[in-house]
Amino acid sequence: MSAIKDKDRKYNLHSWSAQAKISPIVVTKAEGIHFWDEDGKQFTDMSSQLVNSNLGHHNQAIIDAIKAQAEKVPFIGPAFALECRADAAEAVVNASGLKNAKVFFTNAGAESNENAIKIARQYTKKQKIFSMYRCYHGSSAGAGMLTGEPRHFFNEPGGPGYVKYDGPYAYRAPKACKFANDDEVADFYLELLENQILYEGPESIAAIWLESVVGSNGILIPPVKWYKGVRELTKKYDILMVVDEVMAGWYRTGKCFAFQNFGYEPDLVTFAKGVTCGYVPLGGVIVTEKIAKYFEDNSLGCGLTYSAHPMGCAAAVATLKEYKKQDIEGKVAKTGKVLAEILDSYVDKHACVGQVRHIGLFSAIELVKDKATKEPIVPFGKDPEGTMNKILGMLKAEGFWTYSHENMIIVAPPLIITEQELRDEMAIMDKVLDSVDNMIK
Repeated sequence: MSAIKDKDRKYNLHSWSAQAKISPIVVTKAEGIHFWDEDGKQFTDMSSQLVNSNLGHHNQAIIDAIKAQAEKVPFIGPAFALECRADAAEAVVNASGLKNAKVFFTNAGAESNENAIKIARQYTKKQKIFSMYRCYHGSSAGAGMLTGEPRHFFNEPGGPGYVKYDGPYAYRAPKACKFANDDEVADFYLELLENQILYEGPESIAAIWLESVVGSNGILIPPVKWYKGVRELTKKYDILMVVDEVMAGWYRTGKCFAFQNFGYEPDLVTFAKGVTCGYVPLGGVIVTEKIAKYFEDNSLGCGLTYSAHPMGCAAAVATLKEYKKQDIEGKVAKTGKVLAEILDSYVDKHACVGQVRHIGLFSAIELVKDKATKEPIVPFGKDPEGTMNKILGMLKAEGFWTYSHENMIIVAPPLIITEQELRDEMAIMDKVLDSVDNMIK
């Protein structure tokens, strides 16, 4: 064990891990789509770290903006107006396309959802919050209660008023369901949701939360009719619609925000990750005009010492400029098609691949033991034999870095990846899936 790893293991607690069972890689360098360990081994970052390093590692424009802000005003409290704060808020609102919207800045995605909960409850004067099973919104107190998968259990019993609903996931719909098309999928889940709204009492429901595209839980992409149907239900019952763009935002799906792919406008948008590509922590809540107007005369009951931190805001301004300068939207339109073509080929080629799902450079491979029964390669919420870790280990040995969740392997490379780089790395995935096919025989 190296001196750095030894010190890390002695003093640091690593998230979501039994500490004695981990052996973290010591990273010494990161550049573009790659990073290197202390032995000089190169890894291709095919998950963009935690799907936040959208512009890759060591983008000089972002680094220079952080340096310049550090020399100018590295910190001033959130009550003060500052050029980089005004510029960042303007850039985020313009990117959203939401007319006369405003931003409350936070430090991360979980904080964004925490504050959106408070804003929704203050504005509506109602308490209940709906969120979907198989979603992730963070691990802090409120965001953890929004979360609808096993990481949620660490927050229980939690506060009152959190209600879970089933969102569209046709591949794992009840066996009795036979859908002829996407509209039927949307109609089925919208009927379930409206029933639940009525059962819970719309007069008590402040907001319905959804990831604009479900991220780590499998890149679940509902039909367009689902999104528009949820929007109609929220208007019908006077409920706010909140979309979590923490992972899906900032061109990951091809559009700046994922909701822009589907033809609807939410009431609140939470974001983080790709707004600075992780160079400095920053997140936020975008509120639409009607909510912004409410807080003209009503005090906003949200506050953070580091809200709209100058370094984060400066990084955000530079990052959003880089997205435009590098034509990331145009690049993702091209490389997204390449990734889709490669992934789609796996369904017929590999016995272990039950389904693939993709939008832009945001994708998941769902692994199964049996295509006919759709039995997942590991049970939900469990991996008693460490199967997914073995698969990740095979990828890691080939220099392909990503992560898994449940029976899904996430593929979400930096948005700057070239077509040839993408093809080279996915050839490694193809090879490893051959091995997984043999594992399940």
